[in-house]
Amino acid sequence: MTDRNHKGASSDLMVSRRSALKFGAAGVAAGSMLAMPSVLRAADVIKIGHLTPKTGFLGVLGEYATLGIQLAVEQINSAGGVNGKTLELISEDSINPDTATTKAQRMIEQDNVDFLIGEISSASALAISQVAERNKKLFIAVGPRSDVLRGKNCSEYMFCCDIPNTVMVNAVGGALKREGMVDGKRFMTLTADYVFGHDLLSAAKTFFDGNNATLVTDELVATDVTDFSPFLLKVRQTQPDVVCLNLAGNQVTNFVKQYAEFGLPFPTVGFNLNTADAWAAGVGNLSGTWPTPWYDTLQTAGSQAYVSAFQESYGKLPENHSWISFVAMNIMAKALGETQSTGTPDLIQYLESGAKFDLLKNREGYFRKGDHQLIQEAFAFSVDGNAANEHDMIVLGQPVPGPDEDLESIFPTVEAGGCKL
Repeated sequence: MTDRNHKGASSDLMVSRRSALKFGAAGVAAGSMLAMPSVLRAADVIKIGHLTPKTGFLGVLGEYATLGIQLAVEQINSAGGVNGKTLELISEDSINPDTATTKAQRMIEQDNVDFLIGEISSASALAISQVAERNKKLFIAVGPRSDVLRGKNCSEYMFCCDIPNTVMVNAVGGALKREGMVDGKRFMTLTADYVFGHDLLSAAKTFFDGNNATLVTDELVATDVTDFSPFLLKVRQTQPDVVCLNLAGNQVTNFVKQYAEFGLPFPTVGFNLNTADAWAAGVGNLSGTWPTPWYDTLQTAGSQAYVSAFQESYGKLPENHSWISFVAMNIMAKALGETQSTGTPDLIQYLESGAKFDLLKNREGYFRKGDHQLIQEAFAFSVDGNAANEHDMIVLGQPVPGPDEDLESIFPTVEAGGCKL
C-alpha cells in the first residue's frame, strides 16, 4: 500500500489465504477470482485512490477508515489478489473539499488509479463525485451520510455505502417512539453547520412533523467549536423535553462531556454518532439512544472473524468506519473479479445489477439501481451508564428493518430523494 499520510501495517500482519476465506465477501471474492482467467489490463497492479479525512474534526474516524481498507487490501493480496493482480492502495488525507478535489484529480491524472474510494465528509464526497463525473471515473463513497448525495446530487459515477441520514433518523426514531419519547414532546436540536448537518436536520424535521413532536429551536454549531457553554446555557433557557444532537465527529464527544459537567436534567438523544466518538465520550457522559450501521458485538460469523483479524493486526477494536471501509473494498474486489475488468462502465453495470454482497450482518446488501445506495440493515443502540468500560456501555439493539420486512422500508424512495441518473 502507498499511503502518503499514514504508515501501513507491516507485512507480518497479513492473514493467510485460508484465514482470508473466512471473511464473507472477501473470501468468496478472493476464492472465485483465483480461478478466473486474467483479462484485466496488462499492468501487474490495480491502483486504488483512497481519500478520507485523517486530520480535523473527522480525523479519528478517517484513521479507522484507513485501517479498515488497509486490512481488506492486505487480505485480498495475501489470498492472491484479483485475477492474479495485486491491489495497490494510494491513501491520502482529503482534509477539506478543495483539497479533496485537487487530490482526486491528481490521483486520476498522475497516479492513473482505476477507481476512487473513501471519504466521510459529505461536503468532500460531493466535491470528489464532481471530479469523478468529469473524468468518467468510478467513485465509491464509503462513509458520507447526507441524503442529498443519494438525491438531487446523485451521480452515475458515485455509489454510496453507508446508511443515509433518513435511515439514521428512522432507526433512532423508532426506538424513541417505543419508549414514549416522541409523541407530544418538545425537542431542541444542535446541528453541525455544514451540508451533512443541514441535511440531517431536514430529515429530523420530517420525522418530528410526522410523529406529533415539536422542534422548539435549532442551534447551528460550527465544526471547529470546542466550547459548548453558550449552547448549554441556551438548553437551560429553552427547557426542552429532549435535547437531540445532529452533530458530527468530535463535536459529539466535546458536547456530551460538557453537558455532563453542567448537570442538565434533560435527556439527550442523537441522530448521528460514530462509535469512536462514543468511546471517547466515556462512561457516565454519554446517554440516550443513537444510530449505527454496525457494532463489533454483532454476532455473525463474518463480523466476529473481522473483529478478530482487526484486533490481531492493530491491537484494538474496529469501529463503524473501519467496518464499512473493509466491506466496501471487498465489494469492489468482488466486482473486479466478477467483471474481470477495471473499466468504469463494466463496474457500474455490475454494481447496478442487483448483485448481493456480504456486509458481515444478518442479511446481504445490494446497491439500488435508481440512486446507487447500498441497501442494508441499520441499528439503534442504547447506553449502559453502569458499564465497566467504554466498549461495554454500547448496547446494540435489534436490526431494522426486522427479518421479515423489506430492507428498503427504512430508506427514502428514489422518487422522494429526487435522484435522476
